Amino acid sequence: MHSTTTPLLQPSDEVAEALAAGAPVVALESTIISHGLPQPRNLEVARELEGIVREAGAVPATIAVLDGVARVGLDEAELERIATEPGLRKLGQRDLPVAAALKASGATTVSATSFLAARAGIRIFATGGLGGVHRGWTEEQDESADLDTLARTRITVVCAGVKSILDVRATLQRLETRGVTVAGYRTDTFPGFYLHSSGEPVDWRIETPEQAAAIMRGQDALGGQETALIVANPVPAELQLDPALHDRVLAEALAAADRDGVTGQAITPFLLGYLVRGTGGASLEANLAAVRGNTALAARIALAWSRP
Repeated sequence: MHSTTTPLLQPSDEVAEALAAGAPVVALESTIISHGLPQPRNLEVARELEGIVREAGAVPATIAVLDGVARVGLDEAELERIATEPGLRKLGQRDLPVAAALKASGATTVSATSFLAARAGIRIFATGGLGGVHRGWTEEQDESADLDTLARTRITVVCAGVKSILDVRATLQRLETRGVTVAGYRTDTFPGFYLHSSGEPVDWRIETPEQAAAIMRGQDALGGQETALIVANPVPAELQLDPALHDRVLAEALAAADRDGVTGQAITPFLLGYLVRGTGGASLEANLAAVRGNTALAARIALAWSRP
């Protein structure tokens, strides 16, 4: 997608120059900074992820909305705002026009980050885990907006699967229905976010960043619906959360959510928070291991993509 700059969408000078030169750029979301990690660890991780991208030879573009303007690439002061400002909104794609109109500030979810990255002309985006179809969806139609955005946005998302609190099988079915390509990176099974594997098979396996870039070129050459490519990159087995501990605490978390009547947008932070407490912080460390690995792989794909 060609880059679009409006007064509501402002790439940093560094990102704009990199895009104009055809240099590799990796988009990073800001929800992990504002809502996903405690202070001051969140700012340290934000800097660390940008450092991983730079070390690989690419330019990081952390995305957030500040005072109604979508910033693509944040400076140090802007990163600090996202890490420390109280009351920051969590913005999905549908919230962006409202935030612009009301000059609100917020961190961007996978759907908003994917949309803004693609509008700015960035093709590769690294995150932890995608949203998806929630458990019990047959009773309550709860499904993340991430899926619809990925069905109509030409972006490559490197992730460790979908959050393990979700219905993984239903999410994969939904992605297939919507025409979103899923490739396992050196794996035959879909990753389980905190876990190395969800146990669900993936149809395609790739071994190198160059193969991911070749798929992206194939998307463009064939045309058709502007859909995403999901590169599913598992957290290394030695860094995963203990599967038995994960399953036990998740079952407790789901029962607690049911008991307390937690639904809608509140369910994900409730369950993830419960997992952090119930695993003594081990789920957080597995999440960070996944994000680091995804960021490094996304940078390598961006390099392969920038080479003709």
